[in-house]
Amino acid sequence: MLTLYFSGTGNTKFIAELFSSKMGAVCFSIEEPRNFTSLLKAHDTVCFCYPIYGSRVPRILREFVARHMSDINGKKIVILVTQVLFSGDGARVFTDMFWDGAIDVIYAEHFLMPSNVCNLPLLWQASQRKTQRCIARAKVKMHRVCQNIKSGTVVKRGFTVFSQVLGNIQGRLWQGSSKEIYPARFSAENMAMASVKIHKQCHKCGKCISACPVKNFENTRGAITHKSSCIVCYRCVNLCPKRAITVMMFHRRPRRQYTAMIKAHNEPNKN
Repeated sequence: MLTLYFSGTGNTKFIAELFSSKMGAVCFSIEEPRNFTSLLKAHDTVCFCYPIYGSRVPRILREFVARHMSDINGKKIVILVTQVLFSGDGARVFTDMFWDGAIDVIYAEHFLMPSNVCNLPLLWQASQRKTQRCIARAKVKMHRVCQNIKSGTVVKRGFTVFSQVLGNIQGRLWQGSSKEIYPARFSAENMAMASVKIHKQCHKCGKCISACPVKNFENTRGAITHKSSCIVCYRCVNLCPKRAITVMMFHRRPRRQYTAMIKAHNEPNKN
């Protein structure tokens, strides 16, 4: 089994590595410089892990799937989604990128994880105690997921009509059609791409340049600028040592950053 994941700030990396350690799967981030065509061709079952944004698959993973569509077709697929609240059909929307029957989804599950949105009051992070409880619940659920897969039990979270209707309400506003790679012109995802603010506290350390998964930042004549390609993963917001970057049209600087999963996923075999 092969596990491929995208993780903004560590939640999904934690889930992907936990799953892989229990299932004996090889595990890679889609950001790694690897021959993914060869990896995909060498494995019959592929687990895709990703955070759900507005009940939609992150653009970086949509682009990855588009590049490797022929390599993924015909595979057995496990879908594991991380979410903060309720995403509706967050796992099911992955299948919208394929025609009917192209892939065989053998399991799909959602995991509630702590919020990494550190500057939006409605999504402020839980206390350390609540975060640890959330992680503990995720471990218990993962044990059940792996036992089900090993026994051949099929669960498809988010595949009901009710889940699809609820997910589509959020998804249409965020991305537009879930079948398209790129966001609709007037969608929140599209507007958020250019909604990055670099505050005066920036000391040009370049950490955002090296950390951004879509290479959105660059140093232009001694100033950090962006290329209007933000995917709202919140990695730069949480990693900036001066808390000088904000995204998604809400530009209140964070009082504290999300770092809970940095420590948690450093020792995946103990989780």
